[in-house]
Amino acid sequence: MSLAVYLSLLLALSCQQQVSSGFHVLRNEPGWSLNTTLAMMSQNNEDQCDLVMNINASDRCAFVRNTSDCSMEDGFINYIRLAFCLLPPNLTPLIITLCIIWLLFLFVILGLAASKFFCPNLSAISTSLHLTHNVAGVTFLALGNGAPDIFSAMAAFSNPHTAGLAVGALFGAGIFVTTVVAGSVALVKPFAVASRPFLRDVTFYMAAVFWTFLMLYRGTTTLKETIGYLCLYVVYVLTVIISAYIYNRQKHSMNSSDRIVSRIPAEFHSSDSSDDDVPCVLDGSVQQEYESEYRPLLPYSESTVQILLSALNPVDNRKWRRKSWRWRVLKVLKTPLEFLLLLCIPVVDPDKEDKNWRRPLNCIHLITSPLVCVLAFQSGIYGQIMIKGQFPLWLLILLLGLFLSAIVFCTTTNDSPPKYHSLFALLGFVVSAVLISAAASEVVSLLHMLGVVLSLSNTVLGLTLLAWGNSIGDCFSDITLARQGYPRMAISACFGGIIFNMLFGVGLGCLVQIYKTNSSVQFEVEGLLTWILAGSLGLSLVLSFVIVPLCRFHLGRPYGLFLLFFYVTFLIIALLTEFGQIHSV
Repeated sequence: MSLAVYLSLLLALSCQQQVSSGFHVLRNEPGWSLNTTLAMMSQNNEDQCDLVMNINASDRCAFVRNTSDCSMEDGFINYIRLAFCLLPPNLTPLIITLCIIWLLFLFVILGLAASKFFCPNLSAISTSLHLTHNVAGVTFLALGNGAPDIFSAMAAFSNPHTAGLAVGALFGAGIFVTTVVAGSVALVKPFAVASRPFLRDVTFYMAAVFWTFLMLYRGTTTLKETIGYLCLYVVYVLTVIISAYIYNRQKHSMNSSDRIVSRIPAEFHSSDSSDDDVPCVLDGSVQQEYESEYRPLLPYSESTVQILLSALNPVDNRKWRRKSWRWRVLKVLKTPLEFLLLLCIPVVDPDKEDKNWRRPLNCIHLITSPLVCVLAFQSGIYGQIMIKGQFPLWLLILLLGLFLSAIVFCTTTNDSPPKYHSLFALLGFVVSAVLISAAASEVVSLLHMLGVVLSLSNTVLGLTLLAWGNSIGDCFSDITLARQGYPRMAISACFGGIIFNMLFGVGLGCLVQIYKTNSSVQFEVEGLLTWILAGSLGLSLVLSFVIVPLCRFHLGRPYGLFLLFFYVTFLIIALLTEFGQIHSV
């Protein structure tokens, strides 16, 4: 992933230098100044901040400060002002490099918060509600797996100028997952895909893509259409449940053996769930065997301090000895971040005997979790609220947390969780969702700045950097599933998860925008590239819908190579279109 990111940025820099050289010629002409650029702005009120690269380097900071379009409302940091005003103009490449490193760090935050905290707590909530695997897979666990994509899309839709990021990311991730990930699974482990679930998922995804294409073509969407757009996923969920019920009835009517019956949940789970719920179920049984193996023979009771230190340690010493050096290096880099997340977000694990109850740490969570929500929600705007102009809101939340923590600490024990322990899963879900949303807002703001500096459209940034960053985890997890002998689960995850991401990413983003503006959502389509993106995704789905049945639903290595070739061809065409080598007549 990192190599692809840097190659794309290198290509963008080279093309941006060519564009800048052309503007340099214009700037040498008499009368070219900051006032000239401001006059150009008055003629085009949209994307005014993009003109910053057209003026002298010495005037860019003043331009950014005096242009309202350059003031990003979302996010903690104004990256555009950071890029042009923090250091002298000759050090701008250094700032860009540091921002790219920060971007990779934000992707790590998104991945950790979703996989280690958001998804497990959603799994615990679904277990507490006694949901079946099919319902949980297409609702709660799909939300957990697609949280980075959905929150990134909602953050991008908050500003009309960055809506192209959401379109590019959702369509780009769709192409990446259905070609690169699916092709890699077919290369690693050729197999026969389940026919009915595959056709069902591809059909619903094609319907979602076509509906999104219509909204982009019209350039607007209303509240009724957005609700209907979201209801399409409700129809998909009902189809999954009904098909699972019919399949279950057919299996039982055949009076099959217990061995065959025991496979039914796995087949449903593999065809109807998202990419991470199957490993979660498998890991639960493995975790129980793992802990029972290392359980002490004699009773042993840890002190409160020992429980706290053990709970805050993100490194498992036994796992550390078994892993490779690459895993250890990555773990060392992620350990400080995991420590901070463990300190702020509770996790409930129904697969453990104690439900992951850690009395001292959970009491600390009652203090830190509400405080993090107040300081991180909507870029910390609520952290600045003063009650009657004198008492800060965050201090009130801190005092209430201390009071509640003291009560829980005095009324519980270290050995057994309280009856209300499942509420900590809800608290962990809320806090992790707030942190993911905050990180997604920073990613969108940062990518918008890179688009301005590198003269790249939001769409191409969405279909490359944002799509790759949000999908790389799915790629590795699905390939690992295929290597472990579960290719059907992996290929089902490729299509099941992105349906949820597409419908809820666009649908919820439009709902939020309609709520804020009390009017219809307007889409700013960024030229030919958007139609190439939508057309390529639709073409890849149609080809899969036709080729896979012709191959009798057997996905072999030739099909995997074809999918990889399709993605490379699409990426080349998209980049050539972005840099003006391909254009409409």
